[in-house]
Amino acid sequence: MHDMFEVRMYADEGVWPRRAVVTGGAGFLGSHVCEALLDGGSEVLCLDNFVTGTPVNLAPLANRARFRSIQCDITGYFHVPGPVDLVLHMACPASPVDYLKMPIETLEVGAIGTQHALDLAREKGARFLLASTSEVYGDPQVHPQPEDYWGHVNPVGPRAVYDEAKRYAEALTTAYRNSYGIDTTIVRIFNTYGPRMRPHDGRAVPTFIRQALAGEPLTVAGDGLQTRSVCYVDDLVDGVLALARSGHPGPMNIGNPDELTVLQIAEDVIAATGSRSTIRHVERPVDDPQVRRPDTSLAEQVLGWQPSVSWAEGLRSTVSWFSQLELRRA
Repeated sequence: MHDMFEVRMYADEGVWPRRAVVTGGAGFLGSHVCEALLDGGSEVLCLDNFVTGTPVNLAPLANRARFRSIQCDITGYFHVPGPVDLVLHMACPASPVDYLKMPIETLEVGAIGTQHALDLAREKGARFLLASTSEVYGDPQVHPQPEDYWGHVNPVGPRAVYDEAKRYAEALTTAYRNSYGIDTTIVRIFNTYGPRMRPHDGRAVPTFIRQALAGEPLTVAGDGLQTRSVCYVDDLVDGVLALARSGHPGPMNIGNPDELTVLQIAEDVIAATGSRSTIRHVERPVDDPQVRRPDTSLAEQVLGWQPSVSWAEGLRSTVSWFSQLELRRA
């Protein structure tokens, strides 16, 4: 399983990273990151245990000469031979459906998995990027959320297994930077959507699209007036890789600052799909954040980054992908 990965040399000496390792590279975000790195000329090694990620996400990359995928659990032993310039640690169940079903595994990948990924970066002298989350802000009492806000998280609530796993991962990454001088950065990812999301992922956008395409009622939690700021995956990946290449230590918010109510998202999905679905209000989950919106001024100042894909455009693209998925399953 941990066979040798050939290190190739390229004529283009300007490519950076020349070789990247992406943990969780078969996931929704991870697979898009792998693809963008390949498009930029990098060699990419994906490490994934395929618990929430899927080989289907890697199918478009399978025949690319500079790509390799190895099935392994980063909370256990793994070895990467050869040089590495960049480690992007994206492995972690990110959907409530997943992390509530796998609480221990979620905490382990946030703790042990992060330490192993940091040890890899330390061994290789590589830059390290931690994919953290807006959930470190919890149900925020500051709005929008800037990077210097410490958050409002219930450490013993049902969502804590994810929130605190990421908060610990941030602390560990910072400790490695301060203690060992590793070149690290932290990106706080806000709600992201797009192709390759799983229909039963449990998050609002894929759930609403799946329900609308099936003609089922869209299940909106509570009154639906809680807000989310959703970022199209291409914009998110551009921001993540810009941060990785910048040398900035983070943490840095990457997300779309346009704020929508969950009810508006549901109504827009119905319109975009042409569905006759209705909206059904259901009980709101415990510790569900009332508001969520990134302050992205740091990313704008340091990276010159801003999202460019509108909600309407991104939704059309995502609905089209889900529609094709349904046709392939029919």
